[in-house]
Amino acid sequence: MASKAGTQDRGDADLVVTEPKSSAAGVPAVVRSLRMSIEQMGVVRTGRTLLRINQDNGYDCPGCAWPDPADKHRAEFCENGAKAVAEEATLRRVEPAFFAEHSIAELREKSDYWLGQQGRLTTPMHKPAEATHYEPVTWERALDIVADHLCELDDPDQAIFYTSGRTSNEAAFAYQLFVREFGTNNLPDCSNMCHESSGTALGESIGIGKGTVTLDDLVAADLILVVGQNPGTNHPRMLSTLEAAKENGARVVSINPLAEAGLMTFRNPQTVKGVAGAGSKIADTHLPIRLGGDQALFQAVGHLLVQQGAVDKDFIEAHTAGFAKFAEARASLDWSRVLEATGLAEAEIRALADAIASAESVIVCWAMGITQHRHAVATIQEMVNVLLLGGHMGREGAGVCPVRGHSNVQGDRTMGIYEKAPESFLDALDAEFSITVPREHGVDAVDAVRAMRDGRGRVFFAMGGNFVRAMSDSDVTEAALEATDLTCHVSTKLNRSHTVTGTEALILPTLGRTERDVQFSGEQVVTVEDSMSMVHASRGRLAPASDTLLSEVAIVCELARRVRPESTIDWSAMRGDYRVIRSQISRVVPGFERFEERIADPGGFQLPIPPRERRFEVDGGRARFMVHPLEYPECPPGRLLLQTIRSHDQYNTTIYGLDDHYRGIKSGRRVLFINPDDLTTLGLSEGQSVDIISEWRGPDGADALTERRAEEFRLVGYPTPRGCVAAYFPETNVLVPLDSTARGSNTPTSKSVVVRLEAR
Repeated sequence: MASKAGTQDRGDADLVVTEPKSSAAGVPAVVRSLRMSIEQMGVVRTGRTLLRINQDNGYDCPGCAWPDPADKHRAEFCENGAKAVAEEATLRRVEPAFFAEHSIAELREKSDYWLGQQGRLTTPMHKPAEATHYEPVTWERALDIVADHLCELDDPDQAIFYTSGRTSNEAAFAYQLFVREFGTNNLPDCSNMCHESSGTALGESIGIGKGTVTLDDLVAADLILVVGQNPGTNHPRMLSTLEAAKENGARVVSINPLAEAGLMTFRNPQTVKGVAGAGSKIADTHLPIRLGGDQALFQAVGHLLVQQGAVDKDFIEAHTAGFAKFAEARASLDWSRVLEATGLAEAEIRALADAIASAESVIVCWAMGITQHRHAVATIQEMVNVLLLGGHMGREGAGVCPVRGHSNVQGDRTMGIYEKAPESFLDALDAEFSITVPREHGVDAVDAVRAMRDGRGRVFFAMGGNFVRAMSDSDVTEAALEATDLTCHVSTKLNRSHTVTGTEALILPTLGRTERDVQFSGEQVVTVEDSMSMVHASRGRLAPASDTLLSEVAIVCELARRVRPESTIDWSAMRGDYRVIRSQISRVVPGFERFEERIADPGGFQLPIPPRERRFEVDGGRARFMVHPLEYPECPPGRLLLQTIRSHDQYNTTIYGLDDHYRGIKSGRRVLFINPDDLTTLGLSEGQSVDIISEWRGPDGADALTERRAEEFRLVGYPTPRGCVAAYFPETNVLVPLDSTARGSNTPTSKSVVVRLEAR
């Protein structure tokens, strides 16, 4: 059966395919940024808004979580950051008349791009039971509807509270406090779908689920490995840091199935070389690894380093545990399996090991190309093993760098948005607020869908995001949400999740990052945490899109007052003055002492990262070598491995346009990138239209075969490893089975889906 998610307006009739680019950014990126910004905001508003992104006394970009440099004399935003701001600061509005004109069923047929282009939401909207349209509703009535549904539940665990990464620290802390006082730890968030594998792996290996490096470390590094990551599209400001590292003598190795333009050549639009010159070559070497072969690669590197004796014995003896068992496991290697898994030549792997062995300081960066595999946790721990062998932890220019996606996704977790929060955090909440919060673990994103599907989740409340399009197994996810009594989304813009409703549904419009937040005590400041644990202030400067908008903090506090009128927590004080929340955070969350004082400093402050001091809060204070059997995805004959990817005109589930400038795609998204030799082998041809069918036999491969189908994708010959194909999400999320998740982290395996192709 065809996916319901695949029946939307596809907008691909005018698809044009050209040669992929070999450079990123430059003047064309500036032109594209300004064009979209002016279309959405006008000339004057564009200038005022873009110059305040990521600046002291400005606001934090609502796009990615890449850190800001200490020196901010230049413009500090990228093309996709400008697009994110343009869509938030747009002059377009979605008024109640829009919903009167368009039924929910009609909106459901629209594309993600069309929905996002309509503009800012202005008024709370309610879909009553049996209604076909959303209707305007007052804030008082909207919040009462949510409160009534929550209070009528038989068990607090029947409610699910989702969070997107763009929520501020203050809103996230208030939100998790409300949810836990209500009586549940059902706090899934977008981390569950992306870097949960990183947090799980690092927590077990080095005692903290975060990165250990700073921007200064990257610039000082001798060797930087960029693994399963596309900085040019997903966090373009990282390219400026890599350029600085190269100028300082670093070598960069790209390890990725696809060669990405930004890692070939970066044309920095703020330098003469980037505008008028040849730009900067970033990657010295590109290793086109087969999907899911990264664990095999790093096992082979570990084997070679041990065999050569290229290890830091003093560091290993003083700061690690488990080396003897690791060395025994790496004493031998099945090269035939490694070469099959990686698709690389043995000489390429040996050259990488030699580069690591000779480097004074090594950093490994990675993103979803690593985290969304069945063996993701093991793969990350193999990368950590290689760093531990050389003592590349707690040294300048060395360490781990998981590159997070959404702005403040890391901060949300720090603030307690976690279904399995540690006992120490829950104890601190109890002590601060004189309450007793639940200890039983809640559901993550995948288990939230299972709960709603099975009737155990009756209310779904989302603080931002686009859950329907972010989650795997789109049809199952949509059916699960439709089975609930109430779906409620706190949002700035329209998205597909608003069209997939429970019996009742609400859309609660909220302030954006760019807008002034004025409460009873005056204008407010919020804070965020970036990928490198720096916490800093963010101050919106624009007038709100509507006088009726409430902030996320206000929505949470007003809802809490209705659901728990007997609460001893002073929710009104928290809403009226966010300094109250920061004071609470300073006493609950370690590292936030003198919170209010420290955010006044330009650039903010860094949270403690014990591994930077070679303190590992695991295994008696020692980092762990972790041993895993070799694992990699295998395909039956005639099948291919699919990875889902972003286009350049996209950030997460937000579609800014229908072009992928760097891969040579214009005016379309339903394309499948495939090696030309695979086209020949399968008897297919460039430009042909196919259906993609995923085949799934359960997590252990022993169950009956199930299939999922995504229709009408155009084949595009592309330099990807044999047997590996790529297509954009969220269009192909329907192909990722709900139960296909990473071992240990439960993250959907969106980078290793077994598929076959059927010609149309």
